[in-house]
Amino acid sequence: MKRLFALMLRRLGLLDFRFLVKRVDRHPGKIEIPAGELWLVVDGGAKKWACFSCPGGCGVQISLSLNPERRPRWEVEHDFWGRPTVSPSVHQQKMCRCHFWIRNGMIEWCKT
Repeated sequence: MKRLFALMLRRLGLLDFRFLVKRVDRHPGKIEIPAGELWLVVDGGAKKWACFSCPGGCGVQISLSLNPERRPRWEVEHDFWGRPTVSPSVHQQKMCRCHFWIRNGMIEWCKT
């Protein structure tokens, strides 16, 4: 319900975001993640992965490890509306090689 309300507020121009968190219990593998969704994989209460389609438009699925024991690793938090903030920045090394931050569900491109 909150997600639907957030989408309605965005349509009215009252809330801005490019991504909303969708909590899932397993890694999507080769399943295509819809644009605008960041899938937060949570297993047994522990955040495992953050998965989303590259915002650069190349179609690559990005999977970020949230495991504190692994390197590299990222952290994902989200606000009341489900807008994610990811740290540190994401540097997609494959197709379009874009470098960006996700803050409050918005993309902030890094200068190259």
